Amino acid sequence: MTSNPILFTETSIGKLALKNRLAVAPMTRISASAEGLASDDMTRYYARFARGGYGLLITEGVYPDVRHSQGYLYQPGIGNDAQARAWRKVIEGVHAEGAKIFIQLMHAGALSQGSHWSTETIGPSAVQPVGEQMSFYRGKGAYPIPREITPDEITQLIQDFADAAARAKAVGFDGIEIHGANGYILDQFLTAYSNQREDRYGGATENRVRLLVEVSQAVRHAVGPEFPVGIRISQGKVNDFVYKWGNGVDDASVIFGNLGKAGLDYIHVTEYDATQPGFGTGPALVELAKRYAGLPIIANGQLEEPAKAAALLATGTVDVIALGKGALADRDWPQKVLRNEPLTEFDNALLQPLAHIKPSEI
Repeated sequence: MTSNPILFTETSIGKLALKNRLAVAPMTRISASAEGLASDDMTRYYARFARGGYGLLITEGVYPDVRHSQGYLYQPGIGNDAQARAWRKVIEGVHAEGAKIFIQLMHAGALSQGSHWSTETIGPSAVQPVGEQMSFYRGKGAYPIPREITPDEITQLIQDFADAAARAKAVGFDGIEIHGANGYILDQFLTAYSNQREDRYGGATENRVRLLVEVSQAVRHAVGPEFPVGIRISQGKVNDFVYKWGNGVDDASVIFGNLGKAGLDYIHVTEYDATQPGFGTGPALVELAKRYAGLPIIANGQLEEPAKAAALLATGTVDVIALGKGALADRDWPQKVLRNEPLTEFDNALLQPLAHIKPSEI
């Protein structure tokens, strides 16, 4: 009998019932075809997590259009019908093992470091991203300076998210997660130093969160009122781990308050440690998300220890625990916790020299 039964209680996101409160967090694995088609390795990879007992799987970031959204070579997409159809075998494999699967829609924007479709990058402003490209995703050196996205292109970007969501629903996904975190294009709009626009999408926090709200509303309209839709939010980024919102709790109230009214079913908050204060002192970001959005919260960040994850759930602040490194280390994490068996420590060598799916994972 498990020592942490709350992890295995049923819950729901929107109208969708989940058998437990354990999710696999989205993790880029660059194992699709060059054209962005989901592969057989991906089918086996996702089914393996489902077989291990996770109630919900959230895919790696999937690019929504075949223009500027791809972030990494061999990243999967859902920007056309061929890419959408390739996901069916993944979805069927997960469903056969008794789990649900959400697709995460991700537009890389200025952080694109490899694309089959474009040689330029776009962002809210022509500001070079901080940091350097990630070598284990085939990147090298500084990020290029992006071209500033035009108002017409913003309109198209919103439509692209909506169209991708409709394709995802049509091929059998159980829900949509919009990637508004980790430094990708929606987060670039949210971040003051990468967004220097002077139009309705720049300046005050209310303006910088506007695109996230409009994408959320468009996706909701595309999939209808009953289909689960959420958004992932973070402060830190893949190229700037320590970034914090400049106005602290005031920013949190604006960002989560606006997202709470955008037609979403949940917010997925990812921090280095989900239990730590969001701004040095005071509440954790998950607590602020719950307070100001009033939605179910998925928490991600240093929650691989079962007792820690269970304690966070017991506070009522969060509703689902998402594991990244813990899931990679232990595809049977839920089953092991149920049986009170020892867990495997994460070995970073798994992601070296490239972060693609290894034979041992499938």
